[in-house]
Amino acid sequence: MSQKLLLNSKEIHLTLHRLACQLIENHGDFSNTVLIGIQPRGIFLAERIAKILKESYQIKNIQLGQLDITFYRDDFRRRDEPLKANQTNIDFVVEDKNVVFIDDVLFSGRSINASLSAIQSFGRPKDVELMVLIDRRFSRHLPIQPTYRGRQVDVINEETVVVNWNENNEEDAVYITHKK
Repeated sequence: MSQKLLLNSKEIHLTLHRLACQLIENHGDFSNTVLIGIQPRGIFLAERIAKILKESYQIKNIQLGQLDITFYRDDFRRRDEPLKANQTNIDFVVEDKNVVFIDDVLFSGRSINASLSAIQSFGRPKDVELMVLIDRRFSRHLPIQPTYRGRQVDVINEETVVVNWNENNEEDAVYITHKK
């Protein structure tokens, strides 16, 4: 398996600050906006964005949640091995709020479709936006596009995008891997 570095630690740092600034431009003081990281990998990006908003831009009232979509996925019963559920942690109501879903890679759009179904258990959002670190442009199965994207890449089906975070892989880096 070969891999190519797409983003290094410094590029990820700059990209995250740009994404945070775009959120501030659209949501101001976040009084009517909530951030929701999609389990399992979107939570690392969501936590980083929330930390940047609080520490670098002094946004005080960030509401951050984690949404598990396991039982809302359309492939839930189609896999050989059962999917393992993660934890949902949303201790606020999303009714009439601006919801920003956050995930690491937008691939087919199926995870976001499942997220749209899952969030209904917490109320009816006023508006829903999507932030992704990596947008795999030519891989969509559903007509879903990000509102905020860190980097857009064109990869072929044999390639995967791997996002590593210090929190779970001891490095901040994004790779494109090719299965030989």
